[in-house]
Amino acid sequence: MAATPSFTDRLTALQGNMLNFAYMLTSNRDDAYDLLQDTMVKALDNADKYVENTNFKGWVFTIMRNIFINNYRRIARSATVIDQTEDLYHLNLSQDSGIDSPEGSYTASEITAAINEFPEKYRVPFSMHVAGYKYDEIAEEMNLPLGTIKSRIFFARQQLQTRFADYR
Repeated sequence: MAATPSFTDRLTALQGNMLNFAYMLTSNRDDAYDLLQDTMVKALDNADKYVENTNFKGWVFTIMRNIFINNYRRIARSATVIDQTEDLYHLNLSQDSGIDSPEGSYTASEITAAINEFPEKYRVPFSMHVAGYKYDEIAEEMNLPLGTIKSRIFFARQQLQTRFADYR
């Protein structure tokens, strides 16, 4: 079923609000216009999936948010660097991360040492998560329930936050 004229009219009437929301997500005018266009196309392509008497604006904004999140994840995956060093020292650090400064180097080595002090049941899933693996991939690799993996990563993150609370 194609988009009806009333559907198209409602979508067009939301363009201003959608552009504001897109700009809030992207903080860039050109990216906001691209996101708006992608959202309009996706909404029109999926007009048959919209159920009448539901929140139209919420439905459209959810589409926009999901497109933004998917694009962000795609960019993050393509920007991930595979660290070949033995201690994973440079893992996912940007070029301007401050790692070359004495303070940055000292902090990174402290964090690496703290992670290495974790018991294996926390260190392995946390390290995999930092390396870019998704929770379900870690659970499958370790042959553990998804909830266990999430709680272990959460625990490891809490331990690091507590240990390095002074650095915030």
